[in-house]
Amino acid sequence: MKEEKHCLYCNDVMVGRKDKLFCNPNCKSAHHYTKSHEKEASLYNQIDNQLKLNRRLLKLFNKAGKATVRKDELLSEGFNPKFFTHYWKNKKGDVYLFCYEFGFLERKENGKTKFVLVHWQAYMEG
Repeated sequence: MKEEKHCLYCNDVMVGRKDKLFCNPNCKSAHHYTKSHEKEASLYNQIDNQLKLNRRLLKLFNKAGKATVRKDELLSEGFNPKFFTHYWKNKKGDVYLFCYEFGFLERKENGKTKFVLVHWQAYMEG
């Protein structure tokens, strides 16, 4: 008598090869998606996710190439200034921190802390 094999995700009876684990590509994808979310995120993934979020927010708030935004507004969206990919120091000594091609500089203006947002430029290379 032939033993029935069941899909690891939906538990349906499978037809086909003996070594099959899933009944279709959707079950396979759903199974691996569920498994990946059960695990605790690795430090690498946490840092990578924060860098991506920082970049997305800097891009969102800086549509024109240079902008100024209140620090607390950016922080409330999940921005974390401790995570950046590189820095650039201008001739005045200001250090801009960058998340890929989008940079920021913390400034105090009229008693409020703000970020000056910039986009990476070719002259910053040297």
